[in-house]
Amino acid sequence: MPLLGLLPRRAWASLLSQLLRPPCASCTGAVRCQSQDFDIAGQFDPMIPDAECLKIMCEILSGLQLGDFLIKVNDRRIVDGMFAVCGVPESKFRAICSSIDKLDKMAWKDVRHEMVVKKGLAPEVADRIGDYVQCHGGVSLVEQMFQDPRLSQNKQALEGLGDLKLLFEYLTLFGIADKISFDLSLARGLDYYTGVIYEAVLLQTPTQAGEEPLNVGSVAAGGRYDGLVGMFDPKGHKVPCVGLSIGVERIFYIVEQRMKTKGEKVRTTETQVFVATPQKNFLQERLKLIAELWDSGIKAEMLYKNNPKLLTQLHYCESTGIPLVVIIGEQELKEGVIKIRSVASREEVAIKRENFVAEIQKRLSES
Repeated sequence: MPLLGLLPRRAWASLLSQLLRPPCASCTGAVRCQSQDFDIAGQFDPMIPDAECLKIMCEILSGLQLGDFLIKVNDRRIVDGMFAVCGVPESKFRAICSSIDKLDKMAWKDVRHEMVVKKGLAPEVADRIGDYVQCHGGVSLVEQMFQDPRLSQNKQALEGLGDLKLLFEYLTLFGIADKISFDLSLARGLDYYTGVIYEAVLLQTPTQAGEEPLNVGSVAAGGRYDGLVGMFDPKGHKVPCVGLSIGVERIFYIVEQRMKTKGEKVRTTETQVFVATPQKNFLQERLKLIAELWDSGIKAEMLYKNNPKLLTQLHYCESTGIPLVVIIGEQELKEGVIKIRSVASREEVAIKRENFVAEIQKRLSES
């Protein structure tokens, strides 16, 4: 997880509004946005920033209205402690961790088969792991694990359980404990996690009658990674960090599929107005118009060509869902007007040059 530093909490209103929008015009194909990260770096008292990260994750997912969701939490110290008390050789910790990480996509019997047959784990050890990884619940499960005869003998696991108990206290105060599940199957296979880990999954995606539910896996994840930053510091200074990542790519997919089901056109740009011309040698006039639109806070674009064909320009607007086109040509220039075209109805009206921005603002406010 990249380090972005401490983002002021007020900035999350802006981030949330960005996530609610369709993909931007530059985020298509191979360069499309995949995730949005938030990280808190620095030495703080245990579980306070961790709890806020989970609160932020809940706020974002609730605001996006994707459907019911659940955030699974665990701790890498509990995972490693569980492996140790079950008899997993330390050299196999990461390999077994990557297998456990597949439990959200594979049945336990298939994961067990992979661990035993493909990774050489003793069957009885795999069975002990199975007793744990099929457990999930709330703070009561944390308390139960404190009393577990095997896990309670492992120092690492006890440290992790202690932090999770404290975390649930803060989550209760934040009013989100009902959205959180202590899940011993959550492993998060990346090596750099050092403490609490979490992952958000949709319990169901809202569907129309007859529509197949969308299975996209987790839509957000994160955790604590206290050792990662120090690896890139020449002096090895330790910078404790915790953060989260929102799966923008998967969220866009869910929103797009929902829009397609409703018969709504999926827009790939936020552009409100396109500046066009039917004639050659009108680049300078187009640049003047688009500058006025930009200066008025209107999202506008044009084709980056000196002499584009009008049909090409209009087809582009239709394919991308741009609602309005302003047209400037010889006749318009001579009469001191600008044509405004509705892409949906194909109706055109001539507006005085000095009034065209106000007319566009009026139309956009009414749409």
